[in-house]
Amino acid sequence: MKKLFKSRQTKFGFTLVEMAIVLAIVALLLAGLLPTISSQIEQQRRNETRKQLAEIQQALMGFAIMNGRLPCPMSATITNPSNAGYGMEAASCSANQASEGFLPWKTLGVSETDAWGNKRTSTSSPWTGYWRYRTDRNFSNIASPITLNTGFGTCPGANIDCLVIQDNGGNSLTLAAERPIAIVYSTGPNLVSDGQNATFHPDGSTAPGATYQSDVPAAGFDDILVWISRPQLFNRMVAAGKLP
Repeated sequence: MKKLFKSRQTKFGFTLVEMAIVLAIVALLLAGLLPTISSQIEQQRRNETRKQLAEIQQALMGFAIMNGRLPCPMSATITNPSNAGYGMEAASCSANQASEGFLPWKTLGVSETDAWGNKRTSTSSPWTGYWRYRTDRNFSNIASPITLNTGFGTCPGANIDCLVIQDNGGNSLTLAAERPIAIVYSTGPNLVSDGQNATFHPDGSTAPGATYQSDVPAAGFDDILVWISRPQLFNRMVAAGKLP
């Protein structure tokens, strides 16, 4: 009986060589699958981020309907996550030189970061994946609610907001007569602002004052940007009975 058992072990067992071959085949299969899995995860994150940006657009217009203006960027002086004002809009942004800041996610009740982001836990934590936000100050002036007469200043010009969106080829995606009044963007999987988004131009320093970029992913560019135009906001406010 013992001899018969041993012979069956020899006949049906795996040798070390056979095991090595099987493991090598499995490793090759996994190596082929990893890029596909990684690509699928990346696409899933891009889709999630686009969904979040669409929700942010709606939240911005909802805020304008309730408050008669767009929110200011997050207060630049409050960087401690334990501070009650962290994530809230600044008290005012109409009197200062136009600047790009972080989206006041807590004020709007939206996600804190994009799909690649990490929530900050201390004052020294990096701003990984936090939404970048800029608004035309004519539409975020606490002292002057939006009306059908709210418009743009001279562009370019000192202390005037001149927001323009371009594609990867440098072609304008926005009309000069109806340039964006608010932009929000994700820095994408590489976690840094790319292309035109990498450099903020203060008003009056260039013509136009601030150029941003929005397009499909390309070499050296993976940001995801959306904007709100004046007609979009006016239509929503009129429909809600807040204008004229």
